[in-house]
Order: sequence, then structure tokens, then C-alpha cells
Amino acid sequence: MLRLNGRNGSTMNTTALIRPAWTPATIALTVIGFMVFWPLGLAMLAYIIWGDRLDGFKRDANRATDGFFAGCRRSADKAHRWGHATRTGNVAFDDWREKELERLVAERRKLDEMYEEFDAYARELRRAKDQEEFDRFMSDRARSTAPVPTSTPSAPARGRNKPSGLLDEA
Repeated sequence: MLRLNGRNGSTMNTTALIRPAWTPATIALTVIGFMVFWPLGLAMLAYIIWGDRLDGFKRDANRATDGFFAGCRRSADKAHRWGHATRTGNVAFDDWREKELERLVAERRKLDEMYEEFDAYARELRRAKDQEEFDRFMSDRARSTAPVPTSTPSAPARGRNKPSGLLDEA
């Protein structure tokens, strides 16, 4: 039995249609579940048998995950307060680790600069290649669209006085 508060403060008594008990609805859903896909029927059967324990299980699971993530949050806060990592207590090791981390940061910065230089170099090579291809295309296009001279000025023209025509050439 589930008690709900109504709009005007009155309590309503309702029962859940699907609850972990042997009701006609749960039996019908179990049978249909087995007919459609057997794991569904098995899940419904497990809900009927052990469903009353789900509230406790859910509460325990929530507590466990909340505790786990709270521990992660606490350790992250500690790491943030002390820098990037917690101290070990061994001063020599901590000093060595700090120097190594600084060296790695410097190495990473140097690699990033080299990457930027190479990227600029490759970009310039692509631009030069594109320019060369474009210039070649334009010169080929200019050659193909240039008018072809039909006669040369030094050669004497034959039959200047005759009208030109296909039948007159013979």
C-alpha cells in the first residue's frame, strides 16, 4: 500500500499494479516475458521473488558509490592543494620528482615549438606546390586559347586577286 498526499493535503490510498508479489498482472507479464524473450520472463520472475529487497539493495549501492566518489573527491582536493601530486614524505625523492617533472614540461614545450615550426614549413611547401601547379595551369591555358596564325607575313599569298572559295581552288 502506497500513501500519496493529494493536492489539498488529503491522503490517497493506492496500490501499485506491478509490485514484487504474485498478482495477476505480474503472473501475466512473466508468462508474456517468457514467450517473447526468455530473459525478460526470468527477470520478471526474479523481480517477483526478490523485488522487495530492491529498496535496501539500491540504498546500499547508493551509499557505497557515494562513499567511493567522496573519497576520490577528497584525494583530488588534497592533490590540488599540494600542487599536482601529493608528497611522499621522502624529501630527496620529492625533489628529484619535481626536477624531472620540470624537465618533462620543458621537453614538452620544446616539442610543441618544433611541431609548430614543422607545421609552418609544411604549410609553406604546400603553398609553393599549389602556386607552381596554378602557374603551370595558367600557362597551359594561355597556350591552348592563343589564336593560331593562318599565314606568315613573309610567304607570298597565292591568288590574292581571286575570290576565295572551295570550288575556285582547283
